[in-house]
Amino acid sequence: MPIAMNFKICDNSPDCLGVTACPTKALYFDKDKKSLIIDNSKCINCEKCILVCEVGAIRFAKDNKELIRIKEEIDNDPRKVSDLYVDRYGSEPQAKEFFCSNEKFDIQILQSTKPTIVECFDDESIHCLIQSIPIKELLGEADVVYRKFAVENQEFKERYSIKELPCLLFFNEGRLTGKIEGFYSVEKKQELIDKLKEFK
Repeated sequence: MPIAMNFKICDNSPDCLGVTACPTKALYFDKDKKSLIIDNSKCINCEKCILVCEVGAIRFAKDNKELIRIKEEIDNDPRKVSDLYVDRYGSEPQAKEFFCSNEKFDIQILQSTKPTIVECFDDESIHCLIQSIPIKELLGEADVVYRKFAVENQEFKERYSIKELPCLLFFNEGRLTGKIEGFYSVEKKQELIDKLKEFK
């Protein structure tokens, strides 16, 4: 039976867990198109891709009639990737789907097809949730990918000339386009929002 992808809440990453889970490669990442592709002719209805999708972007339909209904729901879905953010700037990561490991930095950040913001942190730069600003309040309606990244060595800091953590790095098609350093408490939310607007 057919499956559909809601790209409004999917970061369209080649690192998609659904691609790894699919036993027939019905779901795959096309490097030329820079997009996830679904080949329903190869789908065996195992639903493994749906089970591993952490944001519920993959939908299963019993038949073509239901597929049409699901596609209409997706077309009318007002959400964006940023609507899923529950984490807070400068605090320890809460949602595992927004955490980027060192091994996956290149594929999730540098190869992202969407504008990407990376929050870099280490244990010493983590602040209390009560003092931290919700990421959703910072990004508003911006259609960007957001990831938290644990800085584990000086080499990474030197590569991006980071002097203070936490830090926000802005990437567009793998190119660093901006940077904001230092922690901003809830009281300084508007100040940080104003700085973010320069990169949207």
